[in-house]
Amino acid sequence: MVRLFNVYYPTRVLILLAGEALIVCSSFILAAYVRFGRDAVLFLNFEGGYGQIALAAGVCLICLYYFDLYDSLIISNPREVLTRLIQVLGATCLIMAPVSYVLPTARLEIGVFLIGIVVAGIFLGLWRKLFLMVNASPSLARRALILGTGPQLTSLSREIEKRPEWGVRLTGYVGEPPNSPAALNGLSRLGAVEELVPLVERERVSQVIVAMGERRGRLPVEDLLKLKTRGVLIQDGSDVYETLTGKVPLDSLRLSWLIFSSRGFPVSQVVLLYKRLMSILLSAVGLILVTPLMAIIAVALRLDSKGPVIFRQKRVGQDGKLFDLFKFRTMRHSADPADQSRPAQENDDRITRVGRWLRRTRLDELPQLYNILRGDMYFIGPRPFVPNQEQEMAEKIPFYSQRWAVRPGATGWAQINHGYCATVEDNAEKLAYDLFYIKNMSIGLDLLIAFRTVKVLLLGRGSR
Repeated sequence: MVRLFNVYYPTRVLILLAGEALIVCSSFILAAYVRFGRDAVLFLNFEGGYGQIALAAGVCLICLYYFDLYDSLIISNPREVLTRLIQVLGATCLIMAPVSYVLPTARLEIGVFLIGIVVAGIFLGLWRKLFLMVNASPSLARRALILGTGPQLTSLSREIEKRPEWGVRLTGYVGEPPNSPAALNGLSRLGAVEELVPLVERERVSQVIVAMGERRGRLPVEDLLKLKTRGVLIQDGSDVYETLTGKVPLDSLRLSWLIFSSRGFPVSQVVLLYKRLMSILLSAVGLILVTPLMAIIAVALRLDSKGPVIFRQKRVGQDGKLFDLFKFRTMRHSADPADQSRPAQENDDRITRVGRWLRRTRLDELPQLYNILRGDMYFIGPRPFVPNQEQEMAEKIPFYSQRWAVRPGATGWAQINHGYCATVEDNAEKLAYDLFYIKNMSIGLDLLIAFRTVKVLLLGRGSR
């Protein structure tokens, strides 16, 4: 696995991406030689051919990402992969048409483009088929076992099982049988903790994942050290879970870990300074650019329904302090009693006609640029909620108040990974992502979130 922007990615997926980048670029270069013959050298070197090919290839690769072809739920489904590959090729053609019109110098010769896109489609399909064969092969996966029967046993086994592209195959677990058979998730018991070393040798295990709930006096330190000196990878279950999912495991999070662990939630002052400076710059520029659009939205809201154009609502910010959040009003005026705001539901009858469109496109959040400019929020951070909802969640979900350690944001790691929050379970899931973000907050991670936010906005995901 490879760590980029404080997030881990499977090595296999990065190889898949690199291979597809090579295939797409090579396909267009090959198309140039098919189209122009020996004159292809002139086209590529002296007529901007390489630059035009780079643009077309870049659009194709972005479409591959935006159609979720590197997502764990899609990557191992042959039928879904084939369907989406066809959609990617079509989307690439649709995008390149207006781009070529607006930027004539970037226009790839039509014959080269058509030949290249067909060749790329064929070889991408073959490359994906090869990847599926390798990804499904048990002999090419690292054999691993889970040590312990703590609360992480079920969640870890499920997450590993859902992600064959990580190249890990669970052989079973070592420890006493748990109270509930459901906690096994189909895993077989290999033996007791005292038998760890011979079991690792017998099962040819190269990775041991420690998932013990209570480790004091029970963790076989000597055996783990012996295995480590023999080249066996020893990993903490919480670290593996974070690597796989991009969220903190709440079911095994302990107060002592938050207090004493150096991996807790340190916040770099350099990162905070960068976030504030960028927030001021981008929000100021953004307000100037979108003012005409905001004026049109204000007129549409005024004509559509009675009530104020701007909706003001108390939200919980850094350190639990309240601030006024500004949004375009998307619901009927006085749809909820004061201080009793309810989360929006599917097909909520409180939402106006214009409001539904604003929510779908996220344009209702444009006034938050003012919140960002005056320092209530960052562009990226945990999503702020209303006080009564936050208080309820803090009482029901352990460590919930830790998400108030930094300023909230207009978008964030939880928003792009989980979507809308309506239940306690939703909020617990979002907290797991928020704590991961606070723990790993960096400039690189912010850039990654911004890039993925554009995808969410374009596809209209998670809105209500």
